[in-house]
Amino acid sequence: MKRFLILIFLIVVLGSIVGGYLALAQGVPAVSELKKYRSLEGTKVYADDNTLIGEFKIDKGIYVPYSKFPPHLINAVVAVEDSRFWSHKGIDYIGIARALIVDIMHASLKQGGSTITQQLAKIMFLSPEKTIARKIKEAHLAIKLEKELTKQEILELYLNKVYFGHGAYGVEMAARLYFGKSISLVTLPEAALLAGLIKAPNSFSPFNNLVRAKERQDVVFQRMESEGYITPKQRTEYKKQPIHLSSLRTETEAYNYFLEYVRQQIEQKYGEEMVYKKGLNVYTTLDRRAQVAAQKALREGLRDVDKRKGWRGAIAHKQIKDGEQDAEQKTSFSASAGDISTGTVLSVTANEAIVKTRGIIGKLALQDALWAGNILDTKTGKVKTIAKLKLTDILKKGDVIHVKVKSISGKNVSFSLEQEPEVEGAVVAIEPETGYIKALIGGFSFSKSEFNRALLAKRQPGSAFKPLVYAVALQKGYTPESIVIDEPVTYRWGSEEWKPENYDRKHYGPTTLREALAHSRNIVTVKLVDSIGVDGITAFSKNAGIESNMPRDLSIALGSMSLTPLELTSAFSAFANSGKRFKPISIKYITDSKGAVLEENLPDGYELMSPVIASQITSMLRDVITYGTGMRANIGRAAAGKTGTTSDYKDAWFVGYTPQLIAGVWIGYDDMRKSLGSTEVGGRAAAPVWANFMKNALADLPSVDFESPLVSNLSH
Repeated sequence: MKRFLILIFLIVVLGSIVGGYLALAQGVPAVSELKKYRSLEGTKVYADDNTLIGEFKIDKGIYVPYSKFPPHLINAVVAVEDSRFWSHKGIDYIGIARALIVDIMHASLKQGGSTITQQLAKIMFLSPEKTIARKIKEAHLAIKLEKELTKQEILELYLNKVYFGHGAYGVEMAARLYFGKSISLVTLPEAALLAGLIKAPNSFSPFNNLVRAKERQDVVFQRMESEGYITPKQRTEYKKQPIHLSSLRTETEAYNYFLEYVRQQIEQKYGEEMVYKKGLNVYTTLDRRAQVAAQKALREGLRDVDKRKGWRGAIAHKQIKDGEQDAEQKTSFSASAGDISTGTVLSVTANEAIVKTRGIIGKLALQDALWAGNILDTKTGKVKTIAKLKLTDILKKGDVIHVKVKSISGKNVSFSLEQEPEVEGAVVAIEPETGYIKALIGGFSFSKSEFNRALLAKRQPGSAFKPLVYAVALQKGYTPESIVIDEPVTYRWGSEEWKPENYDRKHYGPTTLREALAHSRNIVTVKLVDSIGVDGITAFSKNAGIESNMPRDLSIALGSMSLTPLELTSAFSAFANSGKRFKPISIKYITDSKGAVLEENLPDGYELMSPVIASQITSMLRDVITYGTGMRANIGRAAAGKTGTTSDYKDAWFVGYTPQLIAGVWIGYDDMRKSLGSTEVGGRAAAPVWANFMKNALADLPSVDFESPLVSNLSH
């Protein structure tokens, strides 16, 4: 009887185990379709030089066949992830036993023990949680995968799907991101670094910590040596080679605002099915160099404005291990002056701090942190100024801060103190003679905020709107030398009255229109509007491309409407193009997967004003830069433009142009209640960003002057 009961118990237990396995196995999907798997084409987007700048796809990454993988990449991945890959049938029982021992010792599921095949099963079909049920399904799927796919097919799928950090899915995207090349061209050390990322992409990313990335790379070298893929001598040589990272990551980030603008347009017109599954090719107007220059200029300008607001303190604090501040730089690294990242203060004195960032240890001198002598109380908004600043006044050991690499000389690295800006901005650049959008940046960082301020942020332009007023005045018979009296004036509407004031609260008597525009005199502009009428200005503005609602009163003179940076920049284009305005275009043409043209957008221009008036406005706006409010926009070549500042200093603008390019810059807070401060006018906050961008965007173009019409009334 006792033996019978034991037998019954064993049958029940075995039946439960088998039944549980079968129940879980029933939830496992079929894998037969994987043999035919190919990533859906999606939509490819190209810049104006036909360089691929982005893709809109359901499947992430760039799919490449097994034949494109160099042998040393396969060896590196197999060595570090699954050394018995070529011999097991989906499950490495030795690895599982080892992992179970570790899990039992830690009383938790610490170790994966997963083969490459199991990892593929999880990536393709399963959720990432570590549970017994998921492990059973993973094992069952791995066995099925090994039965239905070859080892090469498994590796092909795996290396096209696995995540490598910073948004890179698959080895092709990873190779382009980290090294700026296709996976077929990576060297063995580069392949080892990529293989090392699979275990923990963020922890071992060379963008985050160069030292840790090198240490992980050496682990891969060790495994490759153990498996016979490289010799001890080769390992020593490879270990000495520095990591040379690509700047592609920065460039790729720069395209995102423009790409999102394009995606929204084509998705609205063609639908999601066409965009994500039919292999469209979109050829855009974007100038890659201008786009990168715009992002760089805006980021630098926003940091400068933010610094003037004051130091907000360290972003975090952590404990420093004993002896860490005495660590030497023992690894080769690739870093460039201008790189910005978070770092930890290892030690600090009155005049110098030792900082570690991304594995690099360097020095932060007091002179490179003097701006932080103005300390901002984030709760009250008040600023406390320290007259004789010491670094110990603002930093302490263990503080986590932002630093920029100032210089590198051998292993001697110097930093400057930075902080991430709270202030935001936008840049738009257009080619006047076509309307082609050459650059469009909608904020400090797309990953930080996808809100595209270049297209969606409707803000008051202030005095940046005045050139449109003056253009209408010239059409009505005024000239640049016409005189208007700058004097106190009051306007009444029933019981209400309005007394416009100049920025400096002064009055200048008889003033030419040229002088009034150069110095942005408000009263002269208001009197002009009163003379020529509001309706003419609103009609002209609408023809200039401004679609936002316009006020029906004299406040229009001071830019009281709300416009987007794209609207205002586009409205200026006729000034740079002899009076002819072209509608802004971001997409030149689109083809289907077979090359047939689905749409083509040719430049669409019309005369907004006569060449004479356009030339007169340009002449007046050149004075803005020569001696007026926009002197910080002087770029050493013929240029014209206008500053803009709202009365409460919430918005700072500069819109300007050369014969080849027009650009608009807006600076402000997303919170429309916050002021930039009384010193952050358009000429100080926005004009330097414009100048920085234009110098770089036009660097390879000749300096040319504006054309003057044969008949004009210019008195300069």
